[in-house]
Amino acid sequence: MTWIGRLIDALERTLNRAKDSPATQRAKGILAVVVLIAVVGVIASLVVLLFGRLPFGFILVAALASTLLAQRSLYGHVADVAAALEHHGLEAGRRTVARIVGRDPHTLNEAGVARAAIESLAENFSDGVVAPALWMTIAGLPGAAIYKAINTADSMIGHMSPRYRWFGWAAARLDDLVNLPASRMSAALIIAAAALTNRASAAAAWGVVRRDAPHHRSPNAGYPEAAIAGALGLALAGPRHYNGVLVDDSFMGDGRRDATAADIRAALSLYRRADALLIGIIALIAFLLTWLG
Repeated sequence: MTWIGRLIDALERTLNRAKDSPATQRAKGILAVVVLIAVVGVIASLVVLLFGRLPFGFILVAALASTLLAQRSLYGHVADVAAALEHHGLEAGRRTVARIVGRDPHTLNEAGVARAAIESLAENFSDGVVAPALWMTIAGLPGAAIYKAINTADSMIGHMSPRYRWFGWAAARLDDLVNLPASRMSAALIIAAAALTNRASAAAAWGVVRRDAPHHRSPNAGYPEAAIAGALGLALAGPRHYNGVLVDDSFMGDGRRDATAADIRAALSLYRRADALLIGIIALIAFLLTWLG
């Protein structure tokens, strides 16, 4: 799906002009998102149409769709942070966590590295696993591909830098909207996983989600982060440094701030159970649709 990134880059270079007024930049950003969704939706629909006519074409479509979910890579990237801390110390942990988070790694102590890895696991479970799976269930490969395009656009142009403040407005707001149901679903999956996990508390996870998640600076990231924080007795989020700027944020949970590599491992265990529950739900839906059809 690297072609989606190239398309976004081409649209940005063609339409985004610093000399334009904020209103014009915002309008062009909306146009870019509309064009992106149209192109990706048409291509994905054509793939389904063409492959669907082939013998066992559904297997090819399913294989393509599976590339839009990041279960294994997410687990591996976060596990690498735990391994770096366990075997090579703080500097290795900082270098490794910098691959998956945008905050300034030199400001992080060992607990900060561990918290950053757990927060990344929670947020990416929502927008890298649950959301594409949800939109795939709703609208097949086109739904998952369009979601992926919106999410990629947000990561490329949806931030508040001077260049993208207005042009990326539509991408950022649309990403918030399409991730809203998945963020709540991911929190529910983590709470359910906590009920199946020793030394994790589903009740505490539910309580922290209800109390803290709405106060996160992101309308969506707070839900899975709060769920993991409550389940593991941690305090996540809070003030963080990005590009030398201190970003103030509410805490998710009121537990320990001194997270360790062992807490990363515990979060990964929760993640695997939550992911298994997600797969089970999707399989059940597929079975019911097949049976009813």
